[in-house]
Amino acid sequence: MIEVIEGLPDNVLGFKAIGEVTGADYEDTLIPAVLAMSERLHRVRLLYVLGVEFTGFDAKAMVEDAMLGVSRYTAWERVAVVTDEAWLRLAVQALHLIMPGHLRLFSNQNLPQAQAWLSEV
Repeated sequence: MIEVIEGLPDNVLGFKAIGEVTGADYEDTLIPAVLAMSERLHRVRLLYVLGVEFTGFDAKAMVEDAMLGVSRYTAWERVAVVTDEAWLRLAVQALHLIMPGHLRLFSNQNLPQAQAWLSEV
């Protein structure tokens, strides 16, 4: 499941992964929010928390995640991924090489720093 993180600045989207994230979670929650923000502001700042409650992605979610990154290639202004999962940290580091905008990786304990970085003017 993907849960919306409330209380962020108007120009920042925040999501928390809980349990297994499915393709339907992307289709119903994350993708519509990203599309709406990119149409409204043309640039997207995203906080994606994959903490201790996160257990994994189903196959469709992994495809949706990749497609979202490609389809909104120029819309990403800042993306903060918060996780301590080693395999996710490696994937984010690889993505950093090809993703425009700014992508930063934060550990779970540094969630406040991720939020602050996304909120900077």
